Amino acid sequence: MINLSIDGKSIQVPEGTTVLRAAEQAGIDIPTLCDHPELTPYGGCRLCVVEVEGAKALQPSCTLPVSENMVVRTDTERIQEARKFVLTMIFSERNHFCPYCQVSGGDCELQNAAYGQDMTHWDLQPNWQQFPVDASHPYFILDHNRCILCRRCVRACAELVGNFTLGFEERGAKSFLVADLGVPLGESTCVSCGTCVQVCPTGAIIDRESAYIGKETEVEHNKTICVGCSIGCGIDVQTRDNRLVRIKGDWDSTINSGVICEVGRFHPVNDDGERVLTPLQKKNGELKAINWEEAFSIVTNLLNENKSKKNLAIASTRLSADDLYAFGEIFDKHLGFDVVTSTENGSTTRLVRKYSETSQNVFKGNLESIEESDCIITLDANLYDDHQVAGFFIKRSLPGGCKLISIETRETAINEITGYAVVIDKKKCGELLDFIISVSNELSKSGNQEDLAKQIGSDISKYGIDIDKLIDITKSISSSKNPMIIFGGCFAEKENAFNAMINFANHFEIISKKNSNMLCLVGGANSLASSLLRLDEEIDKCDHDLLLALIADENPTEKLLSLTENSKQMIVCSSYFNKLTSKADLILPVENWLETEGQYINLEGKIQNLSRSIESPDNVKSTAEILDQIANNVGCKLDKKNGIKEIKQAKSPVEIID
Repeated sequence: MINLSIDGKSIQVPEGTTVLRAAEQAGIDIPTLCDHPELTPYGGCRLCVVEVEGAKALQPSCTLPVSENMVVRTDTERIQEARKFVLTMIFSERNHFCPYCQVSGGDCELQNAAYGQDMTHWDLQPNWQQFPVDASHPYFILDHNRCILCRRCVRACAELVGNFTLGFEERGAKSFLVADLGVPLGESTCVSCGTCVQVCPTGAIIDRESAYIGKETEVEHNKTICVGCSIGCGIDVQTRDNRLVRIKGDWDSTINSGVICEVGRFHPVNDDGERVLTPLQKKNGELKAINWEEAFSIVTNLLNENKSKKNLAIASTRLSADDLYAFGEIFDKHLGFDVVTSTENGSTTRLVRKYSETSQNVFKGNLESIEESDCIITLDANLYDDHQVAGFFIKRSLPGGCKLISIETRETAINEITGYAVVIDKKKCGELLDFIISVSNELSKSGNQEDLAKQIGSDISKYGIDIDKLIDITKSISSSKNPMIIFGGCFAEKENAFNAMINFANHFEIISKKNSNMLCLVGGANSLASSLLRLDEEIDKCDHDLLLALIADENPTEKLLSLTENSKQMIVCSSYFNKLTSKADLILPVENWLETEGQYINLEGKIQNLSRSIESPDNVKSTAEILDQIANNVGCKLDKKNGIKEIKQAKSPVEIID
């Protein structure tokens, strides 16, 4: 530990701590602009300068490490003059017309820093040069007039997302933020995660949707989790007057450390969907509004009329664990429906669950393992479209020397950043992994690449991969000290591919008693909980006498629609009108995820709590209320506390952690 003094206050901090962070720990405020706690110290703005006893010049506290018996002063007259000069230069460099800026009045760090120095004006006139505004992006606007060249956005895009879209051209006062090689932001390689928007200290990059409708000081903050996928990112939901204003990543979250994706930030709910606001019954081909008493009476009658018939119950994996447990208790154990499953049909979890039930191994891979691995093999895991945050973790680890081997059944953008990308037919996935094992065996025997090429001959061509690339892939995996497999898609759905993957992992010692470094992308927010509750039965395409679909705010897929299109009678509990509700005989309005609460288990096995961010419309009920009423009407006794208990007792492919 290092001992130092800041403004006469004795402080003890770990070695390597910067003066800025040491001051923060001591509750001493030092203004900054280019600094961000999640980014590597940069030292660009010079607003955080301090006096250090023994040093002639003022020192930037954000990059200066502490030393034993260091004496620091943060608020002398000399420092105040330097900070005012820095701010004056920044204000005069571009066109900062504060009254017209959406972050003015509390959200702008530049303006707040000026007020902190008691500045009401600056002595230098701006140069009045007009800088362009880039409005080509669908989610945010880049206004170069308000840019202070702090490079936070550039560093965040590189360090946190690993995308390297943003950069600067020219030098000095002519420095200019660009995307890629100077293309409009909307045409660039931007992945629309919005991290640049969140870290921007001014109004240079603003969210199109939330601009001018609520500053940070004017909104209510609710730290909760995203249910867009099974990662369960920590988020800060900001609301005003019971309306969603914006969503930001929660920097304190241990899951994602503040980074979220396009879906989590910009598509939290069904953007185009019309809300269902009252129970509706189809009469003579038209939907008619009814009250809840009538609606529950119809549900009870339909359940009684269809006893001993072919019935199907489906629940969204976006529902809480308690709701999924109650759903299974009512329709499977009490009413005995033929099929009680999830909207995913257990496609990403069924084989994984069966493996965990018959094997002593538990997958120990997690998101943290990604950054600790020196070789990552993705198997049909499209991390540019699904589970994007996991993709960010991979991309930002590549500059450090981690090798990425991508085996996909479709063309994905992730293939463009690795020299070890293979796109293969789904039917050949298992064959390819077995083939890689055989190549590995031959290499270990002879090590002669030419002999191996002759031996394999034309066998390699059917996989769409040349022998040199295959040998490179095999050598990279064999030589890695900490390899990791991230799988999804066909490897989680098809038994032959799944078994081949397990053999592949065992061969390269990715699965062992010490290290089972595998991670399954299990689909929806509560796919794992759904599977452990045995709600993962596959639906056969056939006629059903009664279908009850509890889809909440999930938008039904074409596959789900095709599997349920021949159901004779249909009850749909939904937040929005969609293609499934259009076929329903009875529609019950339910809350969306922002309006509800409950427990979720992410792909790592961590139990997380979703808390309510806004109140639902008056005549809309929660999923829990609907299930409770149905249970009462059919004589089913529920104890929802048993839900998590049952999940913990089930044989799980990952350890369930509170």
